[in-house]
Amino acid sequence: MILITEFMEEEAVERLKAARPTAYAPDLADRQEDIPARMAGIQALIVRNRTQVTEALLASAPDLKMVGGLGAGLDNIDLDACAAAGVEVIPATEATTLPVAEYVVANALILLRQAYQSGHAMKAGNWPQAACSGREVSGRRLGLIGFGAIAQEAARLATALGMKVSAYDPHVPVDDPAWEGATARHFEAILASSDVISLHVPLNGATRHMMNAEAFAMMREGAVVINAARGGVVDEAALADAMRAGHIGGAALDVFEEEPLTEEGAGVFKGLSNLILTPHIAGITRDSHTRASTMIADLVLERLS
Repeated sequence: MILITEFMEEEAVERLKAARPTAYAPDLADRQEDIPARMAGIQALIVRNRTQVTEALLASAPDLKMVGGLGAGLDNIDLDACAAAGVEVIPATEATTLPVAEYVVANALILLRQAYQSGHAMKAGNWPQAACSGREVSGRRLGLIGFGAIAQEAARLATALGMKVSAYDPHVPVDDPAWEGATARHFEAILASSDVISLHVPLNGATRHMMNAEAFAMMREGAVVINAARGGVVDEAALADAMRAGHIGGAALDVFEEEPLTEEGAGVFKGLSNLILTPHIAGITRDSHTRASTMIADLVLERLS
């Protein structure tokens, strides 16, 4: 039997149902405590980013053979616990590479130009032409913290727009062909030299709040920050302080320390301009949703055959 706890394309769900007993309950991610009681007899669990696949959950799933991940990352899945339990983890990361890279480059354009959030002022009868002059991306430097598949795709798109690209990732070998599209630099050098900083790292003990007050102080005045990686990598309060001080020129955040972002949580950003907040959707487009759903459905049925 297959259990799906987050949204999946209808066609892929119907294909799974036609082949195997399948329960589609996309609201279960909001009721984590109800999932263990549903795990008896479940051989394949399909999740996105919110369902927490923990050691405790795995203990309630004696028949589980695999976990299919529809999202861009696997931070919500305890990979070590899955390995210990003999549960295969099947990610659909390739399906979301392009939309996240597009999100990064699109927001670099928006934040540097500082023109596309003027609608409210213009509807009020104002003409903020001087405030909207902004900067071009061509000739500016994009600094990538982490240089995996998504960052490499962002580098390709940014280079096509005339940007210079630097990246920091000690896990990518120096002879990797990916470096042909970017200059390898240390973390501090990336901060000091970039007009746009984009984060592409998982959340762990080493990366939590790696973008903190000290890091923001190292950045160029007026530089902008984009985080479509994981909430917690950026110290949100420190970012807000750096923006209010005028040192950081803008930010686009798709992920947050606490999700969903509440009105109280968003209060730290109150009054800030040149700020874009989106609800963890960088990797979610109609196109990527179809790709990921199709990919995971294919792989799950293949493994269960």
